[in-house]
Amino acid sequence: MNTTMLRITAALATATVAVGTLAGCSGGTGGSTGDAAGDTYTWWDPYPQHAEGSDWAQRVQDCGTQAGVTIQRTAYDTTALTNQALLSAQDGTSPDIILIDNPAVSTLAETGMLTTTEDLGLDTSGIEPNLLAAGELDGQTYGIPIGANTLALYYNADVLSAAGVDPSSVTDWASLDAALAKVAAAGKKGISFSGINTEEGTFQFLPWFWGAGADLTDLSSPQAVEALTLWKDWIDKGYAPNSVITNSQNTVWEEFLTGDFAFAENGTWQVNSAAEAPFATGVIQLPAKDGGAAPAPTGGEFIVAPAQQDTARYDTTRKIIDCMTTTEGFVQTANTFAYYIPPTEEGQQELLTEHPDLETWVTAVQDAKGRTSDNLGTDYPLISEQLWTAVQNVLSGVQTPQQALDAAQTAAQAATSK
Repeated sequence: MNTTMLRITAALATATVAVGTLAGCSGGTGGSTGDAAGDTYTWWDPYPQHAEGSDWAQRVQDCGTQAGVTIQRTAYDTTALTNQALLSAQDGTSPDIILIDNPAVSTLAETGMLTTTEDLGLDTSGIEPNLLAAGELDGQTYGIPIGANTLALYYNADVLSAAGVDPSSVTDWASLDAALAKVAAAGKKGISFSGINTEEGTFQFLPWFWGAGADLTDLSSPQAVEALTLWKDWIDKGYAPNSVITNSQNTVWEEFLTGDFAFAENGTWQVNSAAEAPFATGVIQLPAKDGGAAPAPTGGEFIVAPAQQDTARYDTTRKIIDCMTTTEGFVQTANTFAYYIPPTEEGQQELLTEHPDLETWVTAVQDAKGRTSDNLGTDYPLISEQLWTAVQNVLSGVQTPQQALDAAQTAAQAATSK
């Protein structure tokens, strides 16, 4: 078994593979002559909600048409897509193009199953470096982000007004605490967030963790303890409900829509829902401990190209990817997924021309950070699991922040040193 196959097998061994629940997929990659004319190229993405006939599906087909080929598109849910990608590489049936959740890029790249952007001749010079970093591993870049979403603080303007709080005054942890105290004194609820024991819990904790100056290679640092203490104090003071321990991000939003909460940590995907809320809403960036914006983690997919035995196919693959990653293409994606912020400055400015109310979100994405950045690669999910476990143990009162994070660091070091 060659090195690539060994790495793929190892990746599958640590993944949750539910093959029996997956829909059937094509193992073909079109003709093998390298002649694009009349050929079929396979495309996988994590958007089953966008069925055939949708604007998204038509856009994918249009890019194939421009490249002179037909695209056979298959959609999976996010987790199934990563597993199926690994299985297809193991079987030698990888599709030509995959849109994959950005933290999974490193998982696929580490197996050797992906081409690099250099291999394909893709130009990444215009992509914002903080967004491109999620697709980088050991000095190589494996794909292009089609856009990014991230987190910020939504606020209920009516609740804040009644409590005498100006949202623009919230610029650091101290001013946020002061605002929450005023809201509580006015008889309303302060803030809701997701502290669930899944990746969502880590995703929502990271802005506070990074905003304190903590680093994922040292989970038990004084800065990390400060961040987790902040969340625990909010529960102890009654600023946040006990439900945050089991809240998903969707549950957080449902709580916010009751109109009882001043703040909710959530993402760009709730922009339209916030606009339709029965009360006035607004959004501010998540504050860092000592002021300014905290880096929030990026969500969103990368467009990647698995390695093919017939390398003559790469020329057409590049044309399809180029079509999807023009400025116009990035803006179309932003509008389709309400809202993925384009990964280029030009795309961001064009989006703001159409939607000037998204300025806070554009700035938040500019300040954001990929979860696998700093060359964490496939160590990230191992570290993340220990971090969300620590959050759970603290919020439920089982351990102090220092105890929980000491245990998390020990477990993360053991997991990542194998």
